[in-house]
Parts: sequence; C-alpha cells; structure tokens
Amino acid sequence: MITITIPGELRGKGRPRFSARGGFARAFTDAKTVNAEAWVRQCAAQVHAGAPLDGPLSVQLAVAVAIPASWSKRKRADAIAGAIWPTGKPDLDNQLKLVGDALNGIVWADDKQIVRAEVTRRYAEQPQAVLTVTEV
Repeated sequence: MITITIPGELRGKGRPRFSARGGFARAFTDAKTVNAEAWVRQCAAQVHAGAPLDGPLSVQLAVAVAIPASWSKRKRADAIAGAIWPTGKPDLDNQLKLVGDALNGIVWADDKQIVRAEVTRRYAEQPQAVLTVTEV
C-alpha cells in the first residue's frame, strides 16, 4: 500500500488545447495542468522511489477543499462536520484524471491498471489530497 499526500488545492485535468501553425494542428497541455502534474509527481517521489507497480490497482483519492474565508463560524462548522459538501469546480473526475496521468511511470506503469477507484471530496481547514494505492 502506498499513501501520497498532496498539499494544496488539487486542480482538475485541463482540456487539451489546439494550435494551428504552418497548416498543422497541434494539441498541447496548458501550463497550469503541466505544473499541477509536476507537483503531484514530486509529492509521489518523496514516498515511492521504487519501480512502478505493474498489476491491477485500487485507488482511494480523498480531496480536502479549503473552506471559503467569507463563511460564518456556523457555516464553517457545518462544512467541517460534513453537513455541507463542496459541489463546485473542478469536477471530481478531472481531479482523478490529473492524478492518474501524473503518476504514469512513477507509481504505476499506466493508469489503465486502475480497476477500482473511490473518490471523495469534502471541506477541511487545510486543502490537500490524499491518494492511497493498493495492489488488488
């Protein structure tokens, strides 16, 4: 089992961008997504230095979203207790996609190895994401 903590707000995977130069269309990844994937890889490298896992995997991704500073103490307490759920952007599936793509060749050979995923998002005092990877 491997547990990776990713401090800060976890971005969602950005959509590919396209540019046409010289009559050729070229797809590229935006800079914010590239930086976010690099941060996830750096956090993973501190925990997992071995060879990438090669069998079927189960992942749990728990995303903690910062509570807005403008919220009242009562609303903050409700958010911490789980009575209010974060339903804004980014989409939860895009956050899992960013982590999956970022850790290709680092934690697993390819994210196609993930056969089970549990992804949750809730409010917390400190934003972070915790990824737990288990071989099935």
